[in-house]
This record gives sequence, structure tokens and C-alpha cells, in this order.
Amino acid sequence: MIQDIAAAVIWCLALCLLPDLKRRKDKSILVAALTIATALTLNVDRIYIAGDHLLGSRNLLDLIANIFMVVGIYFLSRAVLRAADVSETVDIHNRAGLMVLGIVVGTLVVSFGLVDAPRTSTSFMKDYGSQGPAAVYSSVQFLYIGVVVAVTGLTCFRFRGEMARPYFRVAFVFIGLGCALAVVVVLAVLGMNVLHLTGELEVMTRLSYVYDAALVGAMVLLCVGLALPPVARRLQRRADTRAAAVLVERLFGVWDRITSERSEVRLDLAQPQTDRHGAPKRRLHRMLVEIQDALFVDPNLAQLLSQNDLDVLREAEQHLGARLAAASGHRRPKLSRKGDTTP
Repeated sequence: MIQDIAAAVIWCLALCLLPDLKRRKDKSILVAALTIATALTLNVDRIYIAGDHLLGSRNLLDLIANIFMVVGIYFLSRAVLRAADVSETVDIHNRAGLMVLGIVVGTLVVSFGLVDAPRTSTSFMKDYGSQGPAAVYSSVQFLYIGVVVAVTGLTCFRFRGEMARPYFRVAFVFIGLGCALAVVVVLAVLGMNVLHLTGELEVMTRLSYVYDAALVGAMVLLCVGLALPPVARRLQRRADTRAAAVLVERLFGVWDRITSERSEVRLDLAQPQTDRHGAPKRRLHRMLVEIQDALFVDPNLAQLLSQNDLDVLREAEQHLGARLAAASGHRRPKLSRKGDTTP
């Protein structure tokens, strides 16, 4: 049941990330979500039994799932570290991280090969954890995960105050807390491995409850933190699009009066736009540029502008985030409150 919940949560994260696939240059976070979700899904009992049967009923699917997990954790850390720190040292750490990941995967393969696991088991460590190679197999995996998520969590708390946007700061807090719970998961697993080797099965069972609760909590917090920035960006883009569309309507009368004598160079509003999200902002920018061009050619047109027209123009400029003088590359007349112009 725990694996089902964890897998469902991480697949929800992957679905949240998919809409931004084309916009995103670094796809590490999506790769992380997909590989971790795959690892957790392979451990769902029904899927594990059917899949391992196809592979010869030797628990090879457990090895495959664990390799997917450590690879996913590597990409998760890479994505968070790149978001927090864009310096060149991150790329150096990535190369070192790949080397460590390769060593971990190799150790998993070797130690798994030494485990005597003759039949399919949905509780691999419970059934075979009393063997030394099985303890090494599990401990190496979780030690790697523990170190990586600990570094990632500390990085989140270190850099969260430097994030420009509030939703990034909140997201880093969620990710940091998720990493902290992930460390609890790791400590629980290492403790269970030791207890299993020493025969303390009752204490091991009690510790497994900590593992279950921490695992679900870590997955939920990590997924919320990782999903928050892309979801917030999409909502912000939609809000900007709606605001730009309203400003286009409010500016239409001013634009039509000021550019009526320049129909050969002005915007064709009837022309279809393929990008429905970016179209209002581009139209607003084009209308502002054409208004300023017309005023530059004929400053007397400024007499046609009312106080309300000037307010709309300034709102539009503020929405776009920059004065049109910088956008067009020409020296524009400045609109005054009285409607006249100054060079």
C-alpha cells in the first residue's frame, strides 16, 4: 500500500512537469520524476510479481527498480542544485556525481549477485536481509540516497533566501523538509538492516513503521516543492495573458486614433495568432511601439491624448516591464501629464 501511494504521488509530479517540457532547457527534474516513479511502480506487488516472473523469478526486478531509484535521486539532486546555484562548480560536481553514481550501480549489481534469492519476493529485504550481501546491497543504495538528499536539503535551506520569486522560496522549504524526511527514511533502513543481521526482528518491525511514515511524508513534501514552481509559472503566464488582453482592449481607441494615418505600417489585428498565450502581450507591445512611433514623427498628435489615455499608456508600459524607448531603439518623446511632449 505504501508503494502504491508513493508511486501515485510521484506520477502526479511527472504530470505537473510535462506541460513545460518544450520550455524547459534542463529536463533533469522530469527525468528524476519519471525514473523515481518507475522505480516505485516496479515495486508495487502486482507489477513486481508479474514482471519478475518474466525475468526468471530471481528478483532481478528488485535490482532494476533500485538502479532506477539511485539514478532518479541523482537527477533530482542535479536539478535542485542547478536551480539554487548556477556557477560552474555545479557542472564539476555533476561529473564527480556521475562517477559516484557509476560506482554505486556497480556495487549494487555485484552485491545483488551474491545474494541467495531463489524465488520472487515482494519483501526482498525481509526475506533475505539476514544475508550479509543483502545488507550491503540495501545499505549501499540508501547510504548514497542519504548523502545526496542531505546535500540537496542543505542547499535548499542555504539558498532559499536568495530566490527572487516567493514561490521558489516556498518550494525550497518544501524540498528541504522532504529531504530531511528522506534522511529519516535512510536511517530507518540502515537501522533495520543492522537489526535484521543481529536477529532483532521485533525491533526491526517497529522501525519499519517509521520508515513507512517517513517515506510517504518525504514523497509528498518533495513532490509539492518540485511541482510548485512550474505550476506557479503557468498560473502567472495565464494571469499576464489575461491582463495583456484587457490592456489591448483599453488601448485600442488610443492606438486607432494616433495611428490612423499610418495604416500601411500598423498592426493588422485581424491576423491570426498561433500562440494564444503570447499573442496579447506581443500585440500590446506592437501597439505601444506604433503609438510612440507616430508621436515621434508627429509630436502634435499628443494633443489627442486625454489624461485617461496617458494612464492607460503608462499601465501598458509597466505591464511589459520596460519603457518603449529601450524596446524600440529610438529616442522617444516623453508623455507629460498635460499632453505635450518634451524631447
